[in-house]
Amino acid sequence: MSTTVTPTLSIPFSNTYATLPARFYAGVTPTPVPHPQIIAVNDELATFLGIDPIALRTAEGAAVLAGNRIATGSSPLAQAYAGHQFGHFVPQLGDGRANLLGEVVATDGQRYDIQLKGAGPTPFSRRGDGRASLGPVLREYLLSESMAALGVPTTRALAAVTTGEPVYRDTLQPGAIFTRVASSHLRVGTFQFFAAQQDLEGLRILADYAIARHYPQAAHATQPFRAFLDGVINRQAALVARWMLLGFIHGVMNTDNTSISGETIDYGPCAFMEAYEPAKVYSSIDHRGRYAYSNQPAAMHWNLCRLAETLLPLFVEDGATQDQAMSMAQDSLAAFVPQYEQAFLAGIRRKLGLLTEHKDDAALSNDLLTIMASNQADFTLTFRLLCEAASGSSDQAAARCFRNPGDFLAWSVRWQQRLADEPAPRADLTLAMKQANPAVVPRNHLVQDTIDAAAQHANFSSFHALLQATSRPYADRAGVDPYQVPARPEQCVLQTFCGT
Repeated sequence: MSTTVTPTLSIPFSNTYATLPARFYAGVTPTPVPHPQIIAVNDELATFLGIDPIALRTAEGAAVLAGNRIATGSSPLAQAYAGHQFGHFVPQLGDGRANLLGEVVATDGQRYDIQLKGAGPTPFSRRGDGRASLGPVLREYLLSESMAALGVPTTRALAAVTTGEPVYRDTLQPGAIFTRVASSHLRVGTFQFFAAQQDLEGLRILADYAIARHYPQAAHATQPFRAFLDGVINRQAALVARWMLLGFIHGVMNTDNTSISGETIDYGPCAFMEAYEPAKVYSSIDHRGRYAYSNQPAAMHWNLCRLAETLLPLFVEDGATQDQAMSMAQDSLAAFVPQYEQAFLAGIRRKLGLLTEHKDDAALSNDLLTIMASNQADFTLTFRLLCEAASGSSDQAAARCFRNPGDFLAWSVRWQQRLADEPAPRADLTLAMKQANPAVVPRNHLVQDTIDAAAQHANFSSFHALLQATSRPYADRAGVDPYQVPARPEQCVLQTFCGT
Protein backbone atom coordinates (compact mmCIF):
# COMPACT_ATOMS: atom_id res chain seq x y z
CA MET A 1 0.00 0.00 0.00
CA SER A 2 1.56 3.28 -1.14
CA THR A 3 1.43 6.45 0.86
CA THR A 4 1.53 10.01 -0.38
CA VAL A 5 4.45 12.01 0.98
CA THR A 6 3.68 15.67 1.60
CA PRO A 7 6.58 17.75 0.32
CA THR A 8 8.38 19.96 2.81
CA LEU A 9 8.55 23.62 1.87
CA SER A 10 12.06 24.89 1.29
CA ILE A 11 12.79 28.42 0.09
CA PRO A 12 16.43 29.01 -0.91
CA PHE A 13 16.83 32.37 0.81
CA SER A 14 20.05 34.29 0.17
CA ASN A 15 19.49 37.64 1.84
CA THR A 16 21.50 40.83 1.35
CA TYR A 17 19.22 43.74 2.27
CA ALA A 18 19.01 42.47 5.84
CA THR A 19 22.81 42.89 6.12
CA LEU A 20 22.59 46.65 5.50
CA PRO A 21 22.73 49.05 8.47
CA ALA A 22 19.79 48.94 10.87
CA ARG A 23 18.47 52.35 9.80
CA PHE A 24 17.56 50.93 6.38
CA TYR A 25 14.66 48.89 7.76
CA ALA A 26 12.78 47.67 10.78
CA GLY A 27 13.00 44.02 11.67
CA VAL A 28 9.43 42.86 12.16
CA THR A 29 7.69 39.53 11.77
CA PRO A 30 4.29 39.16 10.09
CA THR A 31 1.22 39.04 12.31
CA PRO A 32 -0.51 35.62 12.19
CA VAL A 33 -4.03 35.24 10.79
CA PRO A 34 -6.75 32.77 11.87
CA HIS A 35 -7.45 30.57 8.86
CA PRO A 36 -5.22 31.04 5.80
CA GLN A 37 -6.52 29.45 2.61
CA ILE A 38 -4.76 29.36 -0.76
CA ILE A 39 -6.41 31.29 -3.59
CA ALA A 40 -3.68 30.85 -6.18
CA VAL A 41 -0.06 29.79 -6.54
CA ASN A 42 2.02 30.72 -9.57
CA ASP A 43 3.60 27.35 -10.38
CA GLU A 44 5.84 28.59 -13.18
CA LEU A 45 7.21 31.49 -11.12
CA ALA A 46 7.72 29.30 -8.06
CA THR A 47 9.77 26.82 -10.07
CA PHE A 48 11.79 29.69 -11.56
CA LEU A 49 12.59 30.83 -8.01
CA GLY A 50 13.67 27.34 -6.94
CA ILE A 51 10.56 26.70 -4.83
CA ASP A 52 8.39 23.57 -5.09
CA PRO A 53 4.90 24.83 -6.04
CA ILE A 54 3.33 21.67 -4.62
CA ALA A 55 4.87 22.45 -1.25
CA LEU A 56 3.48 25.99 -1.43
CA ARG A 57 -0.01 24.51 -1.67
CA THR A 58 0.32 22.52 1.54
CA ALA A 59 -0.83 23.68 4.95
CA GLU A 60 2.80 24.55 5.68
CA GLY A 61 2.97 26.60 2.49
CA ALA A 62 -0.24 28.43 3.32
CA ALA A 63 1.15 29.24 6.76
CA VAL A 64 4.30 30.77 5.27
CA LEU A 65 2.33 32.71 2.64
CA ALA A 66 0.07 34.09 5.38
CA GLY A 67 2.91 35.02 7.72
CA ASN A 68 1.87 32.44 10.33
CA ARG A 69 5.17 30.61 9.97
CA ILE A 70 8.64 31.96 9.26
CA ALA A 71 10.45 29.80 6.73
CA THR A 72 14.02 28.75 7.44
CA GLY A 73 16.44 31.41 6.19
CA SER A 74 13.87 34.20 6.13
CA SER A 75 14.82 37.59 7.60
CA PRO A 76 11.49 39.45 7.83
CA LEU A 77 11.74 43.22 7.65
CA ALA A 78 9.91 46.37 6.61
CA GLN A 79 11.91 48.73 4.41
CA ALA A 80 12.26 52.43 5.17
CA TYR A 81 11.62 55.00 2.45
CA ALA A 82 10.18 58.45 1.88
CA GLY A 83 8.36 59.88 -1.14
CA HIS A 84 6.50 62.58 -2.96
CA GLN A 85 2.81 61.70 -2.91
CA PHE A 86 0.94 63.71 -5.54
CA GLY A 87 3.75 66.26 -5.38
CA HIS A 88 3.85 66.58 -1.58
CA PHE A 89 6.95 65.28 0.17
CA VAL A 90 6.59 62.91 3.12
CA PRO A 91 9.99 62.32 4.76
CA GLN A 92 9.09 58.92 6.19
CA LEU A 93 6.73 56.38 4.65
CA GLY A 94 8.11 52.85 4.62
CA ASP A 95 6.44 49.46 4.35
CA GLY A 96 3.28 49.99 6.35
CA ARG A 97 1.68 46.67 5.47
CA ALA A 98 4.43 44.83 3.60
CA ASN A 99 7.03 42.44 4.90
CA LEU A 100 10.14 41.47 2.96
CA LEU A 101 10.66 37.81 3.81
CA GLY A 102 13.99 37.69 2.02
CA GLU A 103 15.68 37.16 -1.32
CA VAL A 104 16.36 34.19 -3.56
CA VAL A 105 18.66 33.70 -6.51
CA ALA A 106 16.51 32.29 -9.31
CA THR A 107 17.39 29.93 -12.13
CA ASP A 108 18.47 32.90 -14.28
CA GLY A 109 21.15 33.74 -11.73
CA GLN A 110 19.45 36.99 -10.72
CA ARG A 111 18.33 37.99 -7.24
CA TYR A 112 14.64 38.52 -6.40
CA ASP A 113 12.73 39.77 -3.35
CA ILE A 114 9.85 37.80 -1.88
CA GLN A 115 7.47 40.09 -0.03
CA LEU A 116 4.12 39.68 1.73
CA LYS A 117 1.59 42.50 1.33
CA GLY A 118 -1.08 42.71 4.01
CA ALA A 119 0.99 40.86 6.62
CA GLY A 120 0.16 43.12 9.55
CA PRO A 121 1.36 46.36 11.11
CA THR A 122 4.96 47.58 11.08
CA PRO A 123 6.66 50.60 12.65
CA PHE A 124 5.81 52.43 9.40
CA SER A 125 2.07 51.70 9.48
CA ARG A 126 1.09 55.20 10.69
CA ARG A 127 -1.86 53.90 12.73
CA GLY A 128 -2.96 51.57 9.93
CA ASP A 129 -3.84 47.93 10.50
CA GLY A 130 -1.20 46.66 8.07
CA ARG A 131 -3.74 44.42 6.36
CA ALA A 132 -5.06 44.13 2.80
CA SER A 133 -8.55 43.42 1.61
CA LEU A 134 -9.29 40.76 -0.96
CA GLY A 135 -10.14 43.09 -3.86
CA PRO A 136 -6.77 44.86 -4.14
CA VAL A 137 -4.96 41.54 -3.76
CA LEU A 138 -6.85 40.01 -6.68
CA ARG A 139 -6.38 43.18 -8.75
CA GLU A 140 -2.61 43.19 -8.22
CA TYR A 141 -2.37 39.48 -8.97
CA LEU A 142 -4.30 39.84 -12.24
CA LEU A 143 -2.68 43.07 -13.38
CA SER A 144 0.92 42.17 -12.59
CA GLU A 145 0.67 38.76 -14.25
CA SER A 146 -1.05 40.29 -17.26
CA MET A 147 1.73 42.85 -17.60
CA ALA A 148 4.32 40.09 -17.40
CA ALA A 149 2.54 38.18 -20.15
CA LEU A 150 2.44 41.37 -22.24
CA GLY A 151 6.23 41.61 -21.91
CA VAL A 152 6.29 44.66 -19.64
CA PRO A 153 8.90 44.80 -16.84
CA THR A 154 6.91 44.27 -13.67
CA THR A 155 6.75 42.83 -10.20
CA ARG A 156 5.16 39.39 -10.18
CA ALA A 157 2.52 37.47 -8.28
CA LEU A 158 3.74 34.32 -6.53
CA ALA A 159 0.63 33.59 -4.48
CA ALA A 160 -2.50 34.92 -2.80
CA VAL A 161 -4.26 33.66 0.31
CA THR A 162 -7.36 34.59 2.24
CA THR A 163 -6.83 35.19 5.95
CA GLY A 164 -10.08 34.10 7.52
CA GLU A 165 -10.63 37.50 9.12
CA PRO A 166 -12.27 40.68 7.83
CA VAL A 167 -10.65 44.07 7.42
CA TYR A 168 -12.52 47.31 7.75
CA ARG A 169 -12.26 49.92 5.02
CA ASP A 170 -15.51 51.65 4.03
CA THR A 171 -17.20 48.39 4.97
CA LEU A 172 -16.12 45.03 6.32
CA GLN A 173 -14.27 43.14 3.56
CA PRO A 174 -12.55 39.75 3.42
CA GLY A 175 -8.87 39.91 4.31
CA ALA A 176 -6.14 38.56 2.06
CA ILE A 177 -2.35 38.53 1.69
CA PHE A 178 -0.45 38.89 -1.57
CA THR A 179 3.01 37.43 -2.16
CA ARG A 180 4.94 39.72 -4.47
CA VAL A 181 8.21 39.03 -6.27
CA ALA A 182 10.40 41.89 -7.48
CA SER A 183 13.92 42.41 -8.74
CA SER A 184 14.07 44.55 -5.62
CA HIS A 185 11.85 46.97 -3.75
CA LEU A 186 14.30 49.88 -4.02
CA ARG A 187 12.45 53.04 -4.95
CA VAL A 188 13.19 56.66 -5.76
CA GLY A 189 11.68 57.23 -2.33
CA THR A 190 14.34 55.03 -0.74
CA PHE A 191 16.99 57.50 -1.90
CA GLN A 192 14.83 60.40 -0.77
CA PHE A 193 14.66 58.92 2.73
CA PHE A 194 18.41 59.21 3.25
CA ALA A 195 18.75 62.49 1.36
CA ALA A 196 16.08 64.11 3.56
CA GLN A 197 18.06 63.15 6.64
CA GLN A 198 21.29 64.39 5.05
CA ASP A 199 22.66 60.91 5.69
CA LEU A 200 25.43 60.92 3.10
CA GLU A 201 26.91 57.67 4.35
CA GLY A 202 23.54 55.92 4.10
CA LEU A 203 22.99 57.41 0.65
CA ARG A 204 26.32 56.07 -0.58
CA ILE A 205 25.69 52.62 0.91
CA LEU A 206 22.28 52.56 -0.79
CA ALA A 207 23.65 53.72 -4.14
CA ASP A 208 26.46 51.16 -4.03
CA TYR A 209 23.92 48.46 -3.18
CA ALA A 210 21.59 49.50 -6.02
CA ILE A 211 24.48 49.56 -8.50
CA ALA A 212 25.72 46.13 -7.46
CA ARG A 213 22.22 44.66 -7.67
CA HIS A 214 20.79 46.35 -10.75
CA TYR A 215 23.47 48.24 -12.69
CA PRO A 216 26.77 46.41 -12.13
CA GLN A 217 28.27 47.91 -15.28
CA ALA A 218 27.99 51.36 -13.69
CA ALA A 219 30.53 50.36 -11.03
CA HIS A 220 33.23 50.36 -13.73
CA ALA A 221 32.31 53.75 -15.19
CA THR A 222 34.41 56.87 -14.66
CA GLN A 223 31.46 58.40 -12.81
CA PRO A 224 29.58 55.44 -11.29
CA PHE A 225 26.71 57.41 -9.76
CA ARG A 226 26.14 59.34 -12.98
CA ALA A 227 26.12 56.03 -14.87
CA PHE A 228 23.63 54.68 -12.34
CA LEU A 229 21.33 57.67 -12.87
CA ASP A 230 21.62 57.23 -16.64
CA GLY A 231 20.66 53.57 -16.30
CA VAL A 232 17.55 54.29 -14.24
CA ILE A 233 16.49 57.03 -16.68
CA ASN A 234 16.91 54.72 -19.67
CA ARG A 235 14.87 51.91 -18.12
CA GLN A 236 12.08 54.18 -16.95
CA ALA A 237 11.81 55.90 -20.35
CA ALA A 238 11.40 52.49 -21.99
CA LEU A 239 8.94 51.35 -19.30
CA VAL A 240 6.59 54.33 -19.61
CA ALA A 241 6.66 53.97 -23.40
CA ARG A 242 5.44 50.39 -22.96
CA TRP A 243 2.63 51.59 -20.69
CA MET A 244 1.54 54.18 -23.22
CA LEU A 245 1.62 51.71 -26.11
CA LEU A 246 -0.76 49.42 -24.23
CA GLY A 247 -3.14 52.09 -22.92
CA PHE A 248 -2.09 51.33 -19.34
CA ILE A 249 -2.65 53.93 -16.62
CA HIS A 250 -0.68 53.37 -13.42
CA GLY A 251 -2.78 55.83 -11.46
CA VAL A 252 -0.45 56.67 -8.57
CA MET A 253 3.03 57.45 -9.89
CA ASN A 254 4.43 58.76 -6.62
CA THR A 255 8.18 58.60 -6.11
CA ASP A 256 7.74 55.81 -3.58
CA ASN A 257 6.01 53.85 -6.36
CA THR A 258 8.86 54.37 -8.85
CA SER A 259 11.27 51.46 -8.83
CA ILE A 260 15.02 51.74 -9.28
CA SER A 261 15.05 48.48 -11.24
CA GLY A 262 12.74 49.84 -13.95
CA GLU A 263 9.83 47.54 -13.13
CA THR A 264 6.17 48.46 -12.83
CA ILE A 265 5.43 48.35 -9.11
CA ASP A 266 2.47 48.97 -6.79
CA TYR A 267 -0.70 48.17 -8.71
CA GLY A 268 -3.28 50.25 -6.87
CA PRO A 269 -5.85 52.25 -8.87
CA CYS A 270 -4.35 51.08 -12.17
CA ALA A 271 -6.38 50.28 -15.26
CA PHE A 272 -6.18 49.58 -18.98
CA MET A 273 -7.94 52.33 -20.85
CA GLU A 274 -10.87 51.33 -23.06
CA ALA A 275 -12.09 54.28 -25.19
CA TYR A 276 -8.98 56.24 -26.11
CA GLU A 277 -8.92 59.44 -24.11
CA PRO A 278 -5.53 61.09 -23.53
CA ALA A 279 -6.68 62.87 -20.36
CA LYS A 280 -8.25 59.72 -18.90
CA VAL A 281 -8.04 59.25 -15.12
CA TYR A 282 -9.42 56.26 -13.23
CA SER A 283 -7.90 56.77 -9.78
CA SER A 284 -10.42 58.03 -7.24
CA ILE A 285 -7.72 60.04 -5.45
CA ASP A 286 -6.19 61.72 -8.53
CA HIS A 287 -8.56 64.67 -8.40
CA ARG A 288 -6.50 66.95 -10.67
CA GLY A 289 -5.32 64.39 -13.21
CA ARG A 290 -1.68 64.54 -12.18
CA TYR A 291 -1.22 60.94 -13.32
CA ALA A 292 -3.64 60.93 -16.25
CA TYR A 293 -2.69 58.70 -19.18
CA SER A 294 -1.08 61.48 -21.23
CA ASN A 295 0.75 62.91 -18.21
CA GLN A 296 2.64 59.72 -17.41
CA PRO A 297 5.86 60.54 -19.32
CA ALA A 298 6.09 63.98 -17.69
CA ALA A 299 5.30 62.50 -14.27
CA MET A 300 8.09 59.96 -14.63
CA HIS A 301 10.53 62.68 -15.72
CA TRP A 302 9.56 64.66 -12.61
CA ASN A 303 10.20 61.62 -10.42
CA LEU A 304 13.60 61.08 -12.02
CA CYS A 305 14.46 64.71 -11.30
CA ARG A 306 13.83 63.94 -7.64
CA LEU A 307 16.18 60.95 -7.86
CA ALA A 308 18.85 63.12 -9.47
CA GLU A 309 18.55 65.62 -6.62
CA THR A 310 19.36 62.92 -4.08
CA LEU A 311 22.50 61.92 -5.99
CA LEU A 312 24.02 65.41 -6.23
CA PRO A 313 25.93 65.05 -2.93
CA LEU A 314 27.48 61.83 -4.20
CA PHE A 315 28.56 63.54 -7.42
CA VAL A 316 30.24 66.22 -5.29
CA GLU A 317 31.81 63.73 -2.90
CA ASP A 318 33.39 62.03 -5.90
CA GLY A 319 35.13 65.22 -6.96
CA ALA A 320 32.62 67.34 -8.90
CA THR A 321 31.89 70.93 -7.95
CA GLN A 322 28.31 71.89 -7.14
CA ASP A 323 27.95 73.45 -10.59
CA GLN A 324 29.46 70.42 -12.29
CA ALA A 325 27.20 68.08 -10.32
CA MET A 326 24.13 70.07 -11.34
CA SER A 327 25.24 70.12 -14.98
CA MET A 328 25.82 66.36 -14.97
CA ALA A 329 22.36 65.72 -13.56
CA GLN A 330 20.71 68.08 -16.02
CA ASP A 331 22.49 66.45 -18.97
CA SER A 332 21.35 63.01 -17.81
CA LEU A 333 17.77 64.15 -17.31
CA ALA A 334 17.70 65.83 -20.72
CA ALA A 335 18.06 62.37 -22.27
CA PHE A 336 14.72 61.17 -20.89
CA VAL A 337 12.38 62.83 -23.39
CA PRO A 338 14.27 61.75 -26.55
CA GLN A 339 14.69 58.24 -25.13
CA TYR A 340 10.98 58.03 -24.37
CA GLU A 341 9.97 59.45 -27.75
CA GLN A 342 12.27 57.06 -29.57
CA ALA A 343 10.90 54.07 -27.64
CA PHE A 344 7.29 55.15 -28.20
CA LEU A 345 7.75 55.78 -31.93
CA ALA A 346 9.52 52.45 -32.40
CA GLY A 347 6.71 50.74 -30.54
CA ILE A 348 3.87 52.36 -32.43
CA ARG A 349 5.61 51.55 -35.70
CA ARG A 350 5.46 47.89 -34.68
CA LYS A 351 1.78 48.27 -33.77
CA LEU A 352 1.12 49.64 -37.26
CA GLY A 353 3.17 46.97 -39.03
CA LEU A 354 5.93 49.36 -40.07
CA LEU A 355 9.24 47.52 -39.83
CA THR A 356 11.20 50.23 -41.60
CA GLU A 357 11.43 53.92 -40.76
CA HIS A 358 9.92 56.84 -42.68
CA LYS A 359 9.98 60.50 -41.76
CA ASP A 360 6.18 60.74 -41.83
CA ASP A 361 5.54 57.79 -39.50
CA ALA A 362 5.11 59.98 -36.42
CA ALA A 363 2.50 62.11 -38.18
CA LEU A 364 0.69 59.00 -39.43
CA SER A 365 0.49 57.48 -35.94
CA ASN A 366 -0.45 60.78 -34.29
CA ASP A 367 -3.29 61.25 -36.77
CA LEU A 368 -4.63 57.81 -35.90
CA LEU A 369 -4.57 58.61 -32.19
CA THR A 370 -6.31 61.93 -32.87
CA ILE A 371 -9.23 60.30 -34.65
CA MET A 372 -9.36 57.53 -32.06
CA ALA A 373 -9.80 60.18 -29.37
CA SER A 374 -12.47 62.12 -31.27
CA ASN A 375 -14.36 58.89 -32.02
CA GLN A 376 -13.88 57.25 -28.60
CA ALA A 377 -12.42 54.21 -30.30
CA ASP A 378 -11.49 51.30 -28.04
CA PHE A 379 -7.70 51.35 -27.65
CA THR A 380 -6.96 47.62 -27.47
CA LEU A 381 -9.57 46.47 -29.98
CA THR A 382 -8.73 49.11 -32.59
CA PHE A 383 -5.08 48.16 -32.76
CA ARG A 384 -5.85 44.43 -32.77
CA LEU A 385 -8.29 44.83 -35.65
CA LEU A 386 -5.62 46.70 -37.61
CA CYS A 387 -3.85 43.34 -37.83
CA GLU A 388 -6.83 42.02 -39.77
CA ALA A 389 -6.87 45.07 -42.04
CA ALA A 390 -3.13 44.76 -42.71
CA SER A 391 -3.50 41.12 -43.75
CA GLY A 392 -5.51 42.16 -46.79
CA SER A 393 -8.91 41.54 -45.26
CA SER A 394 -11.51 44.28 -45.12
CA ASP A 395 -10.83 47.21 -42.83
CA GLN A 396 -14.53 47.47 -42.00
CA ALA A 397 -14.11 45.66 -38.68
CA ALA A 398 -11.62 48.28 -37.49
CA ALA A 399 -13.81 51.05 -38.88
CA ARG A 400 -16.69 49.92 -36.67
CA CYS A 401 -14.64 50.93 -33.61
CA PHE A 402 -15.18 54.56 -34.68
CA ARG A 403 -18.35 56.57 -34.26
CA ASN A 404 -17.64 58.06 -37.66
CA PRO A 405 -16.15 55.17 -39.66
CA GLY A 406 -15.24 57.55 -42.46
CA ASP A 407 -12.56 59.13 -40.28
CA PHE A 408 -10.80 55.80 -40.00
CA LEU A 409 -11.30 54.81 -43.64
CA ALA A 410 -9.70 58.07 -44.81
CA TRP A 411 -6.72 57.47 -42.53
CA SER A 412 -6.53 53.82 -43.60
CA VAL A 413 -5.88 54.82 -47.22
CA ARG A 414 -2.68 56.60 -46.13
CA TRP A 415 -1.70 53.71 -43.86
CA GLN A 416 -2.20 51.10 -46.59
CA GLN A 417 -0.04 53.18 -48.92
CA ARG A 418 2.66 53.28 -46.27
CA LEU A 419 2.38 49.51 -45.75
CA ALA A 420 2.91 49.05 -49.49
CA ASP A 421 6.39 50.55 -49.04
CA GLU A 422 7.40 47.80 -46.64
CA PRO A 423 9.66 45.20 -48.28
CA ALA A 424 8.45 42.36 -46.02
CA PRO A 425 5.49 40.19 -47.11
CA ARG A 426 2.14 41.16 -45.63
CA ALA A 427 2.01 37.89 -43.71
CA ASP A 428 5.21 38.85 -41.89
CA LEU A 429 3.88 42.33 -41.17
CA THR A 430 0.64 40.93 -39.80
CA LEU A 431 2.49 38.48 -37.57
CA ALA A 432 4.67 41.28 -36.21
CA MET A 433 1.59 43.37 -35.54
CA LYS A 434 -0.10 40.55 -33.63
CA GLN A 435 2.97 40.33 -31.42
CA ALA A 436 2.67 44.05 -30.62
CA ASN A 437 -1.12 44.40 -30.30
CA PRO A 438 -2.74 42.21 -27.63
CA ALA A 439 -6.09 40.62 -28.26
CA VAL A 440 -6.84 40.53 -24.54
CA VAL A 441 -6.07 42.77 -21.58
CA PRO A 442 -7.71 42.60 -18.14
CA ARG A 443 -10.52 45.03 -18.86
CA ASN A 444 -11.75 46.99 -15.87
CA HIS A 445 -15.27 45.61 -15.76
CA LEU A 446 -13.99 42.03 -15.92
CA VAL A 447 -11.52 42.66 -13.11
CA GLN A 448 -14.30 44.20 -11.03
CA ASP A 449 -16.59 41.25 -11.76
CA THR A 450 -13.96 38.83 -10.47
CA ILE A 451 -13.43 40.92 -7.35
CA ASP A 452 -17.17 41.12 -6.65
CA ALA A 453 -17.68 37.38 -7.13
CA ALA A 454 -14.80 36.58 -4.78
CA ALA A 455 -15.54 39.19 -2.10
CA GLN A 456 -19.31 38.72 -2.04
CA HIS A 457 -19.69 35.00 -2.76
CA ALA A 458 -16.22 33.46 -2.18
CA ASN A 459 -16.34 32.41 -5.84
CA PHE A 460 -12.92 32.49 -7.48
CA SER A 461 -13.83 30.80 -10.76
CA SER A 462 -14.00 34.05 -12.74
CA PHE A 463 -10.66 35.14 -11.23
CA HIS A 464 -8.96 31.98 -12.47
CA ALA A 465 -10.69 32.24 -15.86
CA LEU A 466 -9.56 35.82 -16.37
CA LEU A 467 -6.06 34.94 -15.20
CA GLN A 468 -5.95 32.16 -17.79
CA ALA A 469 -7.38 34.36 -20.56
CA THR A 470 -4.77 37.07 -20.02
CA SER A 471 -1.85 34.63 -19.79
CA ARG A 472 -1.58 34.50 -23.62
CA PRO A 473 -2.60 38.03 -24.60
CA TYR A 474 -1.23 37.99 -28.14
CA ALA A 475 -2.85 34.72 -29.23
CA ASP A 476 -5.80 34.76 -31.63
CA ARG A 477 -9.16 34.21 -29.96
CA ALA A 478 -11.90 32.11 -31.48
CA GLY A 479 -15.30 33.55 -32.31
CA VAL A 480 -16.87 36.33 -30.26
CA ASP A 481 -14.68 36.29 -27.17
CA PRO A 482 -16.09 37.95 -24.03
CA TYR A 483 -12.58 38.91 -22.92
CA GLN A 484 -12.13 41.04 -26.04
CA VAL A 485 -15.47 42.82 -26.03
CA PRO A 486 -15.45 46.37 -24.63
CA ALA A 487 -17.69 47.10 -21.69
CA ARG A 488 -21.25 48.16 -22.38
CA PRO A 489 -22.09 51.62 -20.99
CA GLU A 490 -23.70 50.16 -17.89
CA GLN A 491 -20.63 47.95 -17.29
CA CYS A 492 -18.03 50.72 -17.47
CA VAL A 493 -15.86 51.12 -14.38
CA LEU A 494 -15.36 54.84 -13.97
CA GLN A 495 -13.14 54.82 -10.88
CA THR A 496 -10.49 52.59 -9.41
CA PHE A 497 -9.23 52.68 -5.84
CA CYS A 498 -6.00 52.31 -3.93
CA GLY A 499 -5.47 49.10 -2.01
CA THR A 500 -4.83 50.72 1.36
